[in-house]
Amino acid sequence: MTVSLADIDLSDVAFWERPMAEREEAFALLRAQPAPVRFAEPDISFALPGGTGYYALVRHADIVEASRNPEIFSSGRGATAIHDLGPEFGEYFGSMINMDDPRHARLRRIVSRAFTPRMIGRFEDDVRKEAGRIVDDLIVKGPGCDFVTEVATKLPLKIICDMMGIGAEHYQTVFDASNIILSGGDPEFIEDVSRAAELLLGAGQRLQDLVVSLAAEGGDNLITSLTSANIDGEKLTMQELGSFFILLVVAGNETTRNAISHGLQLFTDNPDQRALLLEDLEGRLPGAVEEIVRLASPVAWMRRTLTRDHEMNGHPYRKGDKVLLYYWAANRDESVFADPYRFDIRRAGGAHVAFGGPGPHFCLGAHLARREIVVMFRELFTRLPQIRSIGEPVRLRSSFINGIKRLECDF
Repeated sequence: MTVSLADIDLSDVAFWERPMAEREEAFALLRAQPAPVRFAEPDISFALPGGTGYYALVRHADIVEASRNPEIFSSGRGATAIHDLGPEFGEYFGSMINMDDPRHARLRRIVSRAFTPRMIGRFEDDVRKEAGRIVDDLIVKGPGCDFVTEVATKLPLKIICDMMGIGAEHYQTVFDASNIILSGGDPEFIEDVSRAAELLLGAGQRLQDLVVSLAAEGGDNLITSLTSANIDGEKLTMQELGSFFILLVVAGNETTRNAISHGLQLFTDNPDQRALLLEDLEGRLPGAVEEIVRLASPVAWMRRTLTRDHEMNGHPYRKGDKVLLYYWAANRDESVFADPYRFDIRRAGGAHVAFGGPGPHFCLGAHLARREIVVMFRELFTRLPQIRSIGEPVRLRSSFINGIKRLECDF
């Protein structure tokens, strides 16, 4: 099928139900346009009135430049929603990802030390042992089970919960709330769209209740560090602590889960790349992870808002314009990646923007995500080198998260 410009509406949920090949063709057509295309905002009941639409930034150069200029392309009016949402959403989801410097930088410094390569190295053994237990359980479960549930979900969920001081009895709460918050309106998680706001706020409330109870318990964990943190002589409020917690536990498990799931699908569809990897597992695994993350692009976009009139790459923008940075599209930009749709584990991976573009909002957990994906695939391909997916993945219907809900596996 040939997609025309008139066929493309990134705000229409039906677009995100189209086959992946059609979506790729649509974004290639958008990249070929002389200027960014503007779309109307989706019609949702809980958005504030007056939405003016947004430009879809789909070229690598645009996304890199916008990311490097946060004083012009602001996150402060919202980064994870197309719409301007009401204050009740800010109570749960107004974390540092939706802030600009200097407050963003102050808050980020509180937790950044926990995500450095050196700190992550301190619990590398725990990650390896957990990956080993996951594969042990997978072998007992046997072929035909759901890879997302039995493998991809378990490692990032446990590691981020351990870092935060969340016990195993709360894992299901975190998992279920994460699914709702990042569902993008998928009817499996939000059956009645008229209740979407209620369900989202309810998921946020459950996580905030959890952090309040955990903060009272204390202990040597990231929640205690956040509770005792001091910014310009002030402690974090419980609302700030709650939104911080929601950001870390949701982003810390959902996105890595999807990268691992996409990885198995990519190696199933590309047996030549599996064979290359198995020839030199240790030498090629880091590059393979970068290529998985490039093609998966688990977070498909982030929003920015123009703080002033500005011209970028020949296109004039006006103060107040919204732009969506489509990382998924930029990671398939023909001007940057040769044969961009090909899965090539020996590709030089430094140019991708799957962890965000360069600048202050580059993914805080990138080091952790890379380590978890490396360790999980090392364990899988060492012990089950022929593990593969069966059939088509069941994809999340979302414009924001490039998610896989279920993926049957065989070994």
